[in-house]
Amino acid sequence: MQDFEKLGVFYLGRAFDAAAGKSTDELVLYDSRDLTTHAVCVGMTGSGKTGLCIALLEEAAIDGIPSLVIDPKGDLGNLLLTFPDLQPEDFRPWINEDDARRKGVAPDAYAAQQAETWQKGLAAWGESGERIRKLREAAEFAIYTPGSRAGRPLSVVASFAPPPAGVLEDGDLVRQRVATVATSLLGLVGIEADPIQSREHILLSNLFERAWTAGETLDLGKLIERIQKPPLERVGVMDLESFYPAKDRFGLAMALNNLLASPSFAAWLEGEPLDLKSLLYTPAGKPRVAIVSIAHLGDAERMFIVSLLLNQTLAWVRGLGGTTSLRAVVYMDEVFGYLPPVANPPSKLPLLTLLKQARAFGVGVVLATQNPVDLDYKALSNTGTWFLGRLQTDRDKQRVLDGLESAAGGARLDRAELDRLLSSLRSRIFLMQNAHEERPILLESRWAMSYLAGPLSLPQIKTLTPPAKSPAASESRAAAAEAPLAASASRPVLPPQVPEVFLPLRRPAASALQYRPAVLGIARVHSASLRSSTISPVAVGVPGTVPVTSWTRSSFNAASRKSPASTRHSDGKSIPSCDQAISITADRGMPARSQRCLSSSR
Repeated sequence: MQDFEKLGVFYLGRAFDAAAGKSTDELVLYDSRDLTTHAVCVGMTGSGKTGLCIALLEEAAIDGIPSLVIDPKGDLGNLLLTFPDLQPEDFRPWINEDDARRKGVAPDAYAAQQAETWQKGLAAWGESGERIRKLREAAEFAIYTPGSRAGRPLSVVASFAPPPAGVLEDGDLVRQRVATVATSLLGLVGIEADPIQSREHILLSNLFERAWTAGETLDLGKLIERIQKPPLERVGVMDLESFYPAKDRFGLAMALNNLLASPSFAAWLEGEPLDLKSLLYTPAGKPRVAIVSIAHLGDAERMFIVSLLLNQTLAWVRGLGGTTSLRAVVYMDEVFGYLPPVANPPSKLPLLTLLKQARAFGVGVVLATQNPVDLDYKALSNTGTWFLGRLQTDRDKQRVLDGLESAAGGARLDRAELDRLLSSLRSRIFLMQNAHEERPILLESRWAMSYLAGPLSLPQIKTLTPPAKSPAASESRAAAAEAPLAASASRPVLPPQVPEVFLPLRRPAASALQYRPAVLGIARVHSASLRSSTISPVAVGVPGTVPVTSWTRSSFNAASRKSPASTRHSDGKSIPSCDQAISITADRGMPARSQRCLSSSR
């Protein structure tokens, strides 16, 4: 057995001799327990950062440690491209044909070259197809695509369930989660809300906190109802109508209702629930590397899903027992914008809390970025391991050195020596500063077992995702998709000035009660021309619902005839009139009715 196959150590590469310009025979074996104090990997494009981080995730999977991988760029799906037989036909669907064309090589020949390159690369680092097979057997790999059916769908807004009891007992954590969910949800509908100044944010926060404290799950349908008719009379010392009038709340309800009714939003309501235990382990208990790909989403949608994932992770972590061993890895690639040094996006607070608290529960957080200025180094003061690759500018290097000094917590660092080492880096060479080791070392990262094909498109992800095997799962997804629609259909969004009338129950009490919204229109028709015999119908519908009557297929026929009679108008004046019989015929078996109406040149 190779030294790097020992349980509890991650084989990351070999020590690098900067003076000789080559690797030594000394293996760099990283103690997995060191990752509980978290890690950050910084390096510009082409530094080999993605390869090193994929190697770290591979090592965790081989040891049976699950990982939640948040992938804003689309590179981490390469973890599914593992080919134990290393045959050209395995590589063929994933090669970059543009690269083959530029090199003047046929695609099949280029695939053969890639297979040979990977076989030789693995052998040079003491690896083989057998180790790839061991990786595939140790854990399940899956790609989730919220908002898309290309990968495994993930239902993230079907419900906003209350956090576990351990979180509910901590008032600070509950308020933090409420604030993050409210900010993320408002951002999804284009409202940049300040938690202190925004009426929208304060109202949603009160609704979520009130429901969760009572152990109640909110979905979007219920939330829209409660925005219209909140279960509270005062906000602070002010009455509700003074603080946030009903006509203004209607605008917020409509924004959320439009989101819910949008056909493109249907995919957000499908799939597996956003539950960390279900993501990290299969039903049989096998560890899983759950890759949540968000490259296809817009900025607001990315922030929404990342914030929800981090909050769910935090709630899961708080329900674990303490341990000194590595229990799970939370990895986020391209963390730009999610942990900035100045701003406070919804993702920042739960990420800060994870960095401060997750270590006690054996959960390691690994963050990767191209630019050092993307990170709040004060937030990373407890980060134990830094992997530093080639940097773009001297300013970036100085920022990294500042961050290392901050993370050292007062320990003395040789800044001049670190500066010299950083200046000598090339691709796949990293400076590793580990707080659990006496001094920093240079390492050359090992060859990744996964084929590094680059960012995967949605069609490519679809080929890697097997269809759902269980009909029950499909029914569950369909029910999840219909649940918010049914909830909103039971109480449609109406302007505050429109009265609601509920008809009395006319069926046995034991039968299910279902509300179906309908529109009743009462009008007096004035015709400017007696020669016209047809009145065009007006289509009427309720957003997000199926009307009882299909108005567009109804027929409105008017038959006019003169009448010598005159009618006295409400203002007391006598005006000429005629009788018109208007027949309204519906498609649901409703009886035709006739009415008499006034016709006036007025």
